[in-house]
Amino acid sequence: MATSVHRTTLTLPMAALGPDNPLPALHGVGDAHRIEIPQDAALPADMARQTGYAPLRSILPTQMRDGYGRDRHLTDVDALVIENDRLRATVLPGLGGRVHSLHHKPTGRELLYRNPVVQPAAFALNGAWFSGGIEWNIGATGHTTLSCAPLHAARVPAPDGGTMLRLWEWERLRDLPFQVDLWLPDGAEFLYVGVRIRNPHHHTAPAYWWSNTAVREGPHTRVLAPAEAAWHFGYERTLRHVPVPESEGADRTYPLRSEFPADYFYDLPQGTRPWIAALDRDGHGLVQTSTGTLSGRKLFLWGSGRAGRRWQRWLTEPGTGGYAEIQAGLARTQLEHVPLEAGGQFTWLEAYGPLTADPSAVHGTDWAAARDAVETRLSEVLPRADVDAAYAAWLPHADQEPKEHLATGSGWGALETARAGLDLPGTPFDPATLSAAQQPWLTLLRTGELPAAAPLPGPALVSPAWRDLLESARPGAAAEYHLGLAQWHAGDRAQAVRSWERALAHGAGCLPLYCLAVAESVAGEAAHAADRFTEAFACATRSAASDDPTTARVWRETLPALARTAVPALLAAERADEAAAMLAALRPAERAGGRFRLLTAQVLLAQGEPRAAREVFDEGFEIADLQEGAEVLSDTWYAIAERLVVGDGPVTAETAERARAEHPLPERYEFRMRPTDPA
Repeated sequence: MATSVHRTTLTLPMAALGPDNPLPALHGVGDAHRIEIPQDAALPADMARQTGYAPLRSILPTQMRDGYGRDRHLTDVDALVIENDRLRATVLPGLGGRVHSLHHKPTGRELLYRNPVVQPAAFALNGAWFSGGIEWNIGATGHTTLSCAPLHAARVPAPDGGTMLRLWEWERLRDLPFQVDLWLPDGAEFLYVGVRIRNPHHHTAPAYWWSNTAVREGPHTRVLAPAEAAWHFGYERTLRHVPVPESEGADRTYPLRSEFPADYFYDLPQGTRPWIAALDRDGHGLVQTSTGTLSGRKLFLWGSGRAGRRWQRWLTEPGTGGYAEIQAGLARTQLEHVPLEAGGQFTWLEAYGPLTADPSAVHGTDWAAARDAVETRLSEVLPRADVDAAYAAWLPHADQEPKEHLATGSGWGALETARAGLDLPGTPFDPATLSAAQQPWLTLLRTGELPAAAPLPGPALVSPAWRDLLESARPGAAAEYHLGLAQWHAGDRAQAVRSWERALAHGAGCLPLYCLAVAESVAGEAAHAADRFTEAFACATRSAASDDPTTARVWRETLPALARTAVPALLAAERADEAAAMLAALRPAERAGGRFRLLTAQVLLAQGEPRAAREVFDEGFEIADLQEGAEVLSDTWYAIAERLVVGDGPVTAETAERARAEHPLPERYEFRMRPTDPA
């Protein structure tokens, strides 16, 4: 059959994504990927430089996506299929362009780990993410903010005269447009993926890309790459250079031979053909290779320990098997960002397909022989020269204009195109995609004024260009509030505070109060922050009772998000009774959510009621948006256990150990991704 691209619909058990968090994302991006590099680590010069280059201060201008739950219902999901007589790739354009399935027709084998459910979890930089398939990560260290967002998609002429599937969007953290072209030549057993990241600005921008592929995990699954060493990152937050395949007494190329989740960034020698493969007991599996620009390769494994198994069940359907990930990126590690010069672009071609190698070599004790067996087979089925030739053939087609649009992404690219007068051949950002979210900013762009009404929770823009427009706009409630966000994002925190205070003077209401509370909390002013949060919550409560239905609805929906941040701040200021009153002000259905059950337990503990706090845990709850690497459940459990053991007395190493022995953490609350000190 000739290569075709067509629409279809998948019906999958899915937890609804729900609304975005309405409050601005002022906090940092968390510390799951924070590292402490030993002095003797001896990082290569470029790696050391790129590890410290352009870290994110926050996820502004995006919003947190934490409105999902864990109740899954059969849901129709739009999908796009590109296939020939050998392969069928199924893509979800509304969920980050994820390749959900790569099916090899001659053998009937699924080459990816195809998650049978879509269960959002808090692994993306902005929250919602789900596991399985092939995902495209752009932006900064972590899973992209586009993990559960729609991308633009269209049919495009392919180099061989057939049809490609193009995905594209405007990535907002770094303000960079990108595209992913999926090309499946007639009769080919490899899916080609051409990727381009462009920097249309007059300044150098930090770039980041990792293509993450989920593969089925099994006791005999082995991951192979052309390396004899790797940089190991564990959730104990250190980076170490370790040998491959064996480290600390175990062969780490078998994902289930590790206990804890970990990253192994393979140290490929310069000039080596980049590839990575995951093969089963019989030597069958998936191989990924690329042109040299995409030089990084990585294995992520969940491990065989209790927490890794718990996370697997959390992210997938229990009883359907687990997965590991083989990944490819622009740098040695995902802790690095790479400078992309003004007006420049990064381009490369990837290839995904089936591979079978001699199982006795693949699983033999001679690592060099195992690697050679896989690389020899790869050279036979897809020579390196063929990948380079495919890249050369694809590159002139990267500017081909779409023939037929198949899916629509956001309007942010159209807004940036209008602001800067950009010409981006191949990735049109049509003005027709502009929506209500962009309308206030279009007004600012066209008139120099931002609508002056008191700002409601919603999207923001914080780049230097938009900051300049806000600084020249007529002062008003909305302009001063949004200027403060842009200043905060740039690290000008004192200026941000002054802007939010001016916004209050203009009658901006609750949002600047929230921002000032966060600023005081970050500055370590616990008492002042608690006062501000209390004031902001009272303001939001009054606004939720407004006669204006839109204002009332928006602030009613914002109260739980505000309480999530305010209650921990009140506890930090030792104002547990006020925290309890704030929780009581929420609706019963809101208080029943897992996040608020945990806060209830923490408040009860702070009020000197450890038995009541323990009852909350015994009743059971789930936090749908529990973050990657979070240890809040185990920390709270053991804090309660210590109070149950010692009462009001001091906690010592001996009593802490006793508390852990007498009150072991139930499996349902075990999500720790690193070894823990029992003391």
